[in-house]
Amino acid sequence: MQDHGVVIVGAGLAAATAAETLREEGFDGPVTMIGAEEHLPYLRPPLSKGYLAGTEGEDALVIQPASWYQEHDVEVRTGVTVLRIDREHQVLACSDGGSVPYDRLLIATGASSRRIPLPGADLPGVLLLRTVEESRRLQAALADGPSPKRLVLIGSGWIGMEVAATARSRGAEVTVVGIESVPLSAAIGPELGALFLRRHRQAGVRFELEQTTSRILAADGRAAGVELGSGTRIDADTVVIAVGAVPNVDLAAEAGLEVANGVVVDDGLRTSDPRIWAAGDVANALRGRLGEPQRFEHWANAIATGRRAARSMLGLPLGAEETPYFYTDQFDLGMEYWGYPSLTADARLVLRGDPDSGAVVAFWVAEEGDAAGTVVAAMHVNVWDAQAELEQLVTSGRPVDVAALVEGPERAA
Repeated sequence: MQDHGVVIVGAGLAAATAAETLREEGFDGPVTMIGAEEHLPYLRPPLSKGYLAGTEGEDALVIQPASWYQEHDVEVRTGVTVLRIDREHQVLACSDGGSVPYDRLLIATGASSRRIPLPGADLPGVLLLRTVEESRRLQAALADGPSPKRLVLIGSGWIGMEVAATARSRGAEVTVVGIESVPLSAAIGPELGALFLRRHRQAGVRFELEQTTSRILAADGRAAGVELGSGTRIDADTVVIAVGAVPNVDLAAEAGLEVANGVVVDDGLRTSDPRIWAAGDVANALRGRLGEPQRFEHWANAIATGRRAARSMLGLPLGAEETPYFYTDQFDLGMEYWGYPSLTADARLVLRGDPDSGAVVAFWVAEEGDAAGTVVAAMHVNVWDAQAELEQLVTSGRPVDVAALVEGPERAA
């Protein structure tokens, strides 16, 4: 029988990492990657940071050069959408009219920007930010025409705040509209969100908080601002909607795979079909520390799950589950976070240092249940020598002395 090998649907970081891992682990069968975008796999974090700012070029996006795929015999089909998975015959139907058989299939379809039903959301001048083309359009909007540019961001989460910082650094007049009383508070709480809010305000970013947007205003056939639920109008040359992302599950759902806030997979990233795995933003994976599935959308998760899925496909030992990690850069604030946000709601926040100083270490210590006394999440802002300590504390799951956390690593060790 012909060996159809591994087929990967999607061509992002999780897909590329899976392909790399398959070859590193000695798999010599066919590997085919099918991506809807016209690009080889690329990194997304720079799209709201250095690439958008113009301080990083196309090379900052490269995961592997084109030559790597050729040298490692990985076929990459770009600009092709998989329309249907025929699980019975193990074959994919594609938008180019072709069909692709598989022995093992990895779904790495990622996520898409969440859209909201706002009047005027389809006007020219209203942008999302998920792809390299969208980042280029925003770059152009910030560069073309008279200055200063006026930018309104709908959404005060990570992407909204990163774009706000980048655009303001490029001289744009920036207003952020958010439903929270403090940006980022849903992710890291109001005490730490306030640190970022202060820095943005110091840089001249304006905020309309605890506000909804009722519609996008138009003039001369394009976006000209927003109207808030309060009736306030804000003029703009460009409006960016940054209200989160939704996993691309349609393909999996139509194939009858289990779907719930992503494609549901076990700790080896295997779906309800034993011949199909899922990784990256689309995977709602069983997390041993949590005892339940949880989906993460950050780049480190794409790497970790892409690697883990490949090893699972090959029947290799999976090793320890990697601790979730993400980071952000906004103005001169650099933040890194390790841990499980879903466990922080009932945890005690412990701070080392003063957030007002712009440099702080934060720990979330569980107070109840089996995890009581352990650090379930930790982050730092501009305290770079804390990296190893924070990751180790979260990963170990061991009880800690709260007083020692406050005083420093010598006591906490």
